[in-house]
Amino acid sequence: MAGIDTSLVFHPLGMAVLTISDTRTLETDTSGALLCERLTGAGHVLHDRAIVRDDIPAIRARIEEWLTRPEIEIVLTTGGTGFSPRDNTPEAVKPLLRREMDGFAVAFQGKSLQTVGVATMQSRAFAGQAGDAFIFCVPGSTGACRDAWDGLLELEFDSRHKPCSIAGALPRLRDVCA
Repeated sequence: MAGIDTSLVFHPLGMAVLTISDTRTLETDTSGALLCERLTGAGHVLHDRAIVRDDIPAIRARIEEWLTRPEIEIVLTTGGTGFSPRDNTPEAVKPLLRREMDGFAVAFQGKSLQTVGVATMQSRAFAGQAGDAFIFCVPGSTGACRDAWDGLLELEFDSRHKPCSIAGALPRLRDVCA
């Protein structure tokens, strides 16, 4: 049966949060703050947090820098996944991926359909694997970040979740979370 097996050991994951916005600051970034609060509240480790303009080279440079740091196993981005002229997150991040996680977009849109209705069709949320790390890109609204975390990412990142979690795909936990 799917769920958290509390008899197993919890293994915290190392994460970084990137907000992609031309207007937000650390003081006004409620979406990035929510993701940081949720991940640390779940017991994971926040190694870095940044805000970059919605600019392909800037987005890519920050993520590429984080991908060189072995302690950062998960990169969460918020913003830039819609259809406005400045929404460039998929164009910046997808070339970094060696594999896409199609199921994340499907699961996110299913969850989001319950909160924003058919407007979820305008989301280009996605995830994938870059090297040994994973990148999850969600819309910039605080509600979308809540939808992505609550019941989706919180379970996917918990090493005790069965039948499997993303933790088992990370090199340091393959033997533990298989």
